[in-house]
Amino acid sequence: MLKKILLAIAAVLIIIQFFHPKKNDSNDKTYAIETKYEVPADVKQIMEGACNDCHTNNTRYPWYNNIQPIAWMLDHHVIDGKRHMNYDEFTNRPLAFQNHKLEETAEMIEKKEMPLESYTYFGLHNEANLTDEQREILISWAHTQMDSLKAHYPADSLVMKRRPGTQPPPSK
Repeated sequence: MLKKILLAIAAVLIIIQFFHPKKNDSNDKTYAIETKYEVPADVKQIMEGACNDCHTNNTRYPWYNNIQPIAWMLDHHVIDGKRHMNYDEFTNRPLAFQNHKLEETAEMIEKKEMPLESYTYFGLHNEANLTDEQREILISWAHTQMDSLKAHYPADSLVMKRRPGTQPPPSK
């Protein structure tokens, strides 16, 4: 009985190797963040190593992406990352959204919530293990971009509108 179960598991593992998700490999930069915002070389280099695989339309896939079910897990990771922030679709969103995402970028990096620890497990993606200096560069850059928005647009255009039916946070 155990032999049949092991054979069935082996068969499933072999069969799923033929089913792969669509790759995230578009090079469309029409609405990329760098089309509107200044992205200095040092910021771009850090983002390429630590952010872009999950937060752009162009992922550099590791060799183990060819193994199922790992490819499905990576695909889910990329889809979820792009759902939260996609730097290649950034300028196609309202100004308030852009401002909010710049603020969120700084906050997530400052709290060390990004890049995700799972991205660097087992020594994978060493370039995503950000130093304190790299974190400060990204945080400063995000704040500079937010300051630029504040200087060029009315304050109310940079605030996310509350969705109908949602309650404001309780006052202190």
